[in-house]
Amino acid sequence: MLAVRSYQWWPRDSGFESFYEVERVRVATLMRSAIALASVEVVDASLLLRALEVYELHRLDFAEVYLVANVESTGLRRVLSLERAIDRVRSVSRVES
Repeated sequence: MLAVRSYQWWPRDSGFESFYEVERVRVATLMRSAIALASVEVVDASLLLRALEVYELHRLDFAEVYLVANVESTGLRRVLSLERAIDRVRSVSRVES
């Protein structure tokens, strides 16, 4: 089995942390706090928490870390992607073709 992500162009330096000048660790901390709020309904909190962990540790964009977390949660280990940054995450294997 193989997970595939659709692509859309997005400028490299337009991430949340650079746009708002907030450190990556702070973004992850704030998101964890939001997920923990009783007034916030989350479909899969463990998936989001794992995505935030990968976001902090491996410095990938959120789309890629969410994909990685999804792949891990399903037991898949291969991701079809052109995004080389995914290679930093040892729990998955990136495939280009």
